[in-house]
Amino acid sequence: MSENAAKNIMENKICKDAIVSELQKKKVHLFYCLECEELAHNIAAASDHITLQSINWRSFADGFPNLFINNAHEIRGQHVAFLASFSSPAVIFEQISVIYLLPRLFVASFTLVLPFFPTGSFERMEEEGDVATAFTMARIVSNIPISRGGPTSVVIYDIHALQERFYFADQVLPLFETGIPLLTKRLQQLPQNEKIIVAFPDDGAWKRFHKLLDQYPTVVCTKVREGDKRIVRLKEGNPAGCHVVIVDDLVQSGGTLIECQKVLAAHGAAKVSAYVTHGVFPKSSWERFTHKSNGLEEAFAYFWITDSCPQTVKAIGNKAPFEVLSLAGSIADALQI
Repeated sequence: MSENAAKNIMENKICKDAIVSELQKKKVHLFYCLECEELAHNIAAASDHITLQSINWRSFADGFPNLFINNAHEIRGQHVAFLASFSSPAVIFEQISVIYLLPRLFVASFTLVLPFFPTGSFERMEEEGDVATAFTMARIVSNIPISRGGPTSVVIYDIHALQERFYFADQVLPLFETGIPLLTKRLQQLPQNEKIIVAFPDDGAWKRFHKLLDQYPTVVCTKVREGDKRIVRLKEGNPAGCHVVIVDDLVQSGGTLIECQKVLAAHGAAKVSAYVTHGVFPKSSWERFTHKSNGLEEAFAYFWITDSCPQTVKAIGNKAPFEVLSLAGSIADALQI
């Protein structure tokens, strides 16, 4: 057999395998909450095997939900998913009502996509009387009914504390994903003459992410108490002359990031940027990071977040230094598992 003939046979086999693999992908019917409409459309655009479905999100006069799942008969025997956003206690009840019903509609399998696990930073009891609401939320999710295909799969991105994966009961199958590949792809697009260093604001962030970013030199900061104040200090590493990217799982007020930026700049960082998977930013705290037009120094060159918190994405628009790295492709892949 000639070399060209062998090459053609190999190429044909590869092409055939790709076609078979594509045909074997399961078709998923994706429902979503109102907050996640844009993300849901992006997920569907990322895969021909994902079809969007709709829910009538109505309310009775007393404010309680009056919900209706469209095409309920058509999803029997089909793979079904729901894209949720538990952005406030006010929206959780109506979504849980839908989430508990969908697996019971004789579907082949059910997947809950909850990109941001919102109570994750309240995961432990330090003194008698503390309420670990992360555990409560995990119990609520763990009680999703089993579908015909078995336990519900729950897709979560960069959960705050690693031990929280053990809060879920055996009735569900948690799939823990990360947004870090989105960051590494974006960093590769920066000018090659920039020397990138990754900084972690504390040991917790280092434990979560350092193995995913081991191709970059690292800097680790630490928070210490001085009286009633918590001071950020440089623990190890040298940021001098480099573009330093602070990496963490989420941001609330942003105070730690700002203090970390000051420490890095004081130690000679040429430029400081930040990445967090979940831009929570309660009470519009993102405003303290925007580039003002009054000539003041811009502390952060870039601030990357994902679209795991849809309300934040809508609020920041195209305001510098923010850039949104979408989870859509990653979620589409997770729905095919």
